Amino acid sequence: MQLILWRHADAFDASAGAGDARQRDLARELTTKGEKQARKTAEWLRPRLPAGTTILVSPAVRAMQTARQLTAEGVRCDAIAPDMTPQSMLDAAGWPDATDRVVVVVSHQPTLGRVASLLLTGRDQSLGFGKSAAWWLEPAAGDGPGQAKLRAAFDAALL
Repeated sequence: MQLILWRHADAFDASAGAGDARQRDLARELTTKGEKQARKTAEWLRPRLPAGTTILVSPAVRAMQTARQLTAEGVRCDAIAPDMTPQSMLDAAGWPDATDRVVVVVSHQPTLGRVASLLLTGRDQSLGFGKSAAWWLEPAAGDGPGQAKLRAAFDAALL
């Protein structure tokens, strides 16, 4: 299995309007800068992804807009919404049992950083993830502290 963790691109702040704070957060849209970031990351990912790649997308508008730069075929997944647990995200992706699969998870900080930390170091701490950054992980051979090794990392801010 290969797991790609992709943070949503730059988004507007939640409005202070009426209604539930969580719903306002889920409704946040990408900024113009965020659209460019997402496009850059999608352009980097697209030629590297095999046919049949599964794209799991948080129900947040900003995550769906980020994923749309790559494909319209993303699968909405409530288990990777903001503030979900790292284990929820790993279970949704099928880690590590989904052999011969590539799964892209388009989601949020700090959960993405916590998942990366757990898989790479065996510790639950948040690693920094830039806006629209993508980390490509695969299972590690051997019995080191983490279950994964970093295959590649991309940060849209570098281009």
